[in-house]
Amino acid sequence: MRCFLRIVFFCLTIIMAFATLKGADAEMSPYNLPKTIGAWTRPDAAQIIDSTNIFKYMNGAGELYLGYRFDHLEVFDYTSKNQDSILVELYCMETSDDAFGLLSLDWGGEPVNLNHSSKNKATHSVAPSNRALYGGGLLRIWSDNLYIRIMASHETPSSKQAVLALGKAIAANRKSPPEPELLKIFPLQIGSAWKLRRDRLSFFRSYLALNSIYYLSHENILDLDLTAEAVAAPYERIYSSGDRKRSQFLLMKYENHERARKALDHFHDAYLPEHNKEFTSDSANKNPSLFKLEDGWLAYELLNKYIAILFGCPDQKSARTIIRKIESNLLKKGGYHER
Repeated sequence: MRCFLRIVFFCLTIIMAFATLKGADAEMSPYNLPKTIGAWTRPDAAQIIDSTNIFKYMNGAGELYLGYRFDHLEVFDYTSKNQDSILVELYCMETSDDAFGLLSLDWGGEPVNLNHSSKNKATHSVAPSNRALYGGGLLRIWSDNLYIRIMASHETPSSKQAVLALGKAIAANRKSPPEPELLKIFPLQIGSAWKLRRDRLSFFRSYLALNSIYYLSHENILDLDLTAEAVAAPYERIYSSGDRKRSQFLLMKYENHERARKALDHFHDAYLPEHNKEFTSDSANKNPSLFKLEDGWLAYELLNKYIAILFGCPDQKSARTIIRKIESNLLKKGGYHER
């Protein structure tokens, strides 16, 4: 009996030791972050930021993250006795689309390949295929539902190496979902004259994010909220002389047709108060509504639960062509009939 109890005690001791070891490993490497990287060392625990204290951590920028489906932020500060610190910010979003949206607000920087595995790469991409961008000591990453910022206070060859190594550690073995479905509505080219500016393509949900892309109003005149999905897609016309004319296209998807109709009604009243409305409560317009403004033609169309708006088009014919092409693509993908 005593022998049996000794064996049981020994087994329990081994199990507890193993569990303790696993717990220590987990504490030492959240999101695969190493305890030390080069000359830098991080604390054991992260600083946790959520919607209740995000404005204490950052000022007005907090609104931008809350404009996507933000869950919480984990912050690690890597310090060194001899070099400036490296800050790691892990923005945990509800979905991959939200993390993509944050990266899509700025496609500037040097593309960085953090994952050499080809099995996770998207087979089709309308937006730039880059999932990580580096510049001026700052590395920004879209990795599944994480939006990641890793920033060296002072850029040096060794800090750049450490920043990139941290990015690779976090992104390792994480899923690489495709870009939001709504982006696939946009063709890379419309006719022979209009080409999508992929490096200006952005996904958003709030009017605050929209205003950072294309300013409309200090108010939410499109009734956007976290249930909405929207894409800003500039199309550029290139003339033989090299002169370029860009038109801004917005496509918004709402919960249902009624919300979309009310949003378009609100937009028209706020943005085009001197023009008569040309849409009804039907599921879609028979034709796009076209308006001549100082900066060019504006066109919009109500497409069931979608609103399509084109700004700054140089002529009426081009405006109709562009908006009709988007409508055609929406029909092909079945989105036009979604209730």
